[in-house]
Amino acid sequence: MAAAPTLARRIVRPGVLPLCSRPQAWGRAARMSPGLPRAPGLLLAQRRTFSNDKVLVELDEGSGIATMKFKSPPVNSLSLDFLTEFCISLEKLENDRGCRGVIFTSAIPKIFSSGLDITEMCGKSTEHYGEFWRAVQETWLRLYGSSMVTVAAINGSSPAGGCLLALSCDYRIMAENPKFSIGLNEAQLGIVAPFWFKDTFVNVVGHRVAERSLQLGCLHSAPEAHRIGLVDELVPEEKLRDKAAAVVAQWLALPDHARQLTKSMMRKSVLDRLVAHREEDIQNFISFITKESIQKSLRMYMEMLKKKKS
Repeated sequence: MAAAPTLARRIVRPGVLPLCSRPQAWGRAARMSPGLPRAPGLLLAQRRTFSNDKVLVELDEGSGIATMKFKSPPVNSLSLDFLTEFCISLEKLENDRGCRGVIFTSAIPKIFSSGLDITEMCGKSTEHYGEFWRAVQETWLRLYGSSMVTVAAINGSSPAGGCLLALSCDYRIMAENPKFSIGLNEAQLGIVAPFWFKDTFVNVVGHRVAERSLQLGCLHSAPEAHRIGLVDELVPEEKLRDKAAAVVAQWLALPDHARQLTKSMMRKSVLDRLVAHREEDIQNFISFITKESIQKSLRMYMEMLKKKKS
């Protein structure tokens, strides 16, 4: 799997004008803003859907906003299959001129994503660990570096890798439910969040909050996550989808080129750091995850989960 290009290289593809340079893009922005007049004779918006085993995507061609729903029961674990299908779906949207923004949410009640699939990291070959970790990297590079507006509509708990997906978006809205939690809790599993997880977290909540949260493996309740800035807004769950759509529309009302270049300026150094050290990061993961002490911790955690289910 080749390294994903940085955002700066994705904004203008060879032979393709930026979306903001195309008249139809401005028309879509106008249709998404209720205060702007509609074009005479405007056709009703068309919706296109495509789906695979783990992800359902619906694109509203009138607004240019897609919704990507995770549908990998029971808890949307980030397995190798899920990560592969996520990247394929995101790439399709990136290459679709009709799509300018994506809302990420879950089709499974009470869970956004439980994070990395533990079974992918326990009792497997070094070749499998390398393939899995490369897919994790690819997912983050594509999502964090996306030129589209990305909003996480977090309609359930979102620990570890699930939290990383949300952190990688431009904006996070969480259901106002104190039973839902979110955070990078890898330390509780006896594993360490890699530097690019850490960098993404620090850029959202600040160094001190991130340091404490990472060391303690904290899972923050929705109100606490809002207080520390991990999520931008809390809304009642039944209003989550509408609020996310309104936020995307607000961002898309700006000229695409200005927003995209600003996003690149803010994120490029973080993306480039992983790209430059990608192979080293994979080898570090393999070296760490194959330690017997780490494998033992993961086996114990899996046994605990089995007991909870029974």
